[in-house]
Amino acid sequence: MDYLELFISFARVGVMTFGGGYAMLPMLQRELVNKRKWVTEEEILDYFAIGQCTPGVIAVNTATFVGKKRKGVLGSIFATLGIVFPSLVIITILAAFLSNFADLAAVKNAFAAIRVCVCVLVINSVRKLLKKTVIDVPTGIIFGLIVICATVFKLSPVIYVLLSAVCGIVIKSLEVKK
Repeated sequence: MDYLELFISFARVGVMTFGGGYAMLPMLQRELVNKRKWVTEEEILDYFAIGQCTPGVIAVNTATFVGKKRKGVLGSIFATLGIVFPSLVIITILAAFLSNFADLAAVKNAFAAIRVCVCVLVINSVRKLLKKTVIDVPTGIIFGLIVICATVFKLSPVIYVLLSAVCGIVIKSLEVKK
């Protein structure tokens, strides 16, 4: 039953969220932290960060991490299948029909509006994550530096995550020495 619960929980997130991995973050947070209490706020933030650095979609990676934590390797398989299964079914159905309707103005306008909505969902997710992660002056400085670097230099997100980790290690080691 635990494996089925993992599959269904992640399938609900997968079927109810449009716009890709980042759009799933607020729903994953609600489902996993607030509702199910399978992970803490700190753990979900860690999973999001690691999921960003690893190949694949961040929501799929997060499902894999949570499934592994809950029920081991088999749990990670069920959670991962759960989050991708709805998309697989929906994309297969859409692919069969979309090519016939893609040039219609109503379809183009609908997709333009959906993109705007997804952008707002991502901004809301970032706002919530920001409140939980920028908790003091050092984390605020790290955040500011990474924003500036990401704006100026178009590097891989992995570089920014590693740079943040190094900054965190250095700052905490300096605090311990004081």
